[in-house]
Amino acid sequence: MQLRYSFRLYPNGPQRSALARAFGCARVVYNDALRARERARAAGEAFPKIGDLSKLLITEAKRTEERAWLGEVSAVVLQQSLRDADTAYRNFFDGLSGKRPRMGAPRFRSRKDNRQAVRFTANARWKITTGGDLSLPKIGDVRIKWSRSLPSVPSTVTVIKDAAGRYFASFVVESSPERLPEVASAVGIDLGLGHFAVLSDGTKIDAPRFLRRAEKKLKRKQRHLSRKLQGSKNRDKARVKVARAHARVADARREFHHQLSTRIIRDNQAIAVEDLAVKGLARTRLAKSVHDAGWSAFVAMLEYKAAKFGRSFLRIGRFEPTSQVCSQCGVKDGPKPLHIRLWECGTCGTVLDRDINAAVNVAKAAGLAVSACGAQVRPVLVPAQRGEAGTHRDGQPTVVGIPGL
Repeated sequence: MQLRYSFRLYPNGPQRSALARAFGCARVVYNDALRARERARAAGEAFPKIGDLSKLLITEAKRTEERAWLGEVSAVVLQQSLRDADTAYRNFFDGLSGKRPRMGAPRFRSRKDNRQAVRFTANARWKITTGGDLSLPKIGDVRIKWSRSLPSVPSTVTVIKDAAGRYFASFVVESSPERLPEVASAVGIDLGLGHFAVLSDGTKIDAPRFLRRAEKKLKRKQRHLSRKLQGSKNRDKARVKVARAHARVADARREFHHQLSTRIIRDNQAIAVEDLAVKGLARTRLAKSVHDAGWSAFVAMLEYKAAKFGRSFLRIGRFEPTSQVCSQCGVKDGPKPLHIRLWECGTCGTVLDRDINAAVNVAKAAGLAVSACGAQVRPVLVPAQRGEAGTHRDGQPTVVGIPGL
């Protein structure tokens, strides 16, 4: 499987200028490709192919006086920018045809975008020096902070500058699965806002609420930013301070997700979660708390770590009444308001904790008692317990993608 490993970069002054040129040239080529395809669409002509665009927008453009500065950066960066434009159009049309979730049409990039990135493939002849620096063509040897070793030789490296002005190197590597020792336990997870996660064994993990805890400081920095003059250097400094404060919140949340997901994967052979409608919940009055929890990122970590370490990962349908069914006798007792955290089953008389009961029902619905609950189970990548593995409607097995930056 393919994984991404990200490390912090520390370029010096000239290297930051060279990276800014690379970001700018890649952005110009990307926008030129979008402009050429939009002209073809308006004229009713076929979209130009990527080979024709490469010849027109890179090779011939370098010979003109207006685009001669494209030769100051690696040609691989410009070629990859064209591939990004082609991928953006392909994803857009696949969304229209129903092959993938719908997404907007490709838009022009701006130098004021919060995230700037360029990608170097093996053809660019980048390398990791004997001193541990990252050597990039027409940029130089950039100091990098290695927090861990790479499992194999990377195929590409992406240099990223985020809104806080930090630089990162993201490597794509091939990694073979590492099977952990098998354990007998399986767990169902009920995600929520009062508690971030409740496990079917009764464990409750409190919600850290990183954004809520930093809200006072963020509000003060945002107020300072709003008082600065548009276009001034002081406003740009204040913008960076706001971005750094948000980056600290995001980093703390990501670290919490990694630690918790790793612990759950190591302690359990099978993990089951509910397929939550996060986009729908993000349109309610709970939107800030939903985004602060970061359920989607956490579930994605569980998914790829389960594939990497040989665990079973399953999702149950979002319409399963996990909070309405008694986990002891299986009788559906009807919906209950959110303020009811404990309830007594009218059939067997068992007093149930709402969240723990839901987590137990998630575990049962994910393969431990499918026939009793009648749940629809969707295994992901690795076989489920009791032979409940399945495929997509097109007959292709589910594959875990590369985890996010």
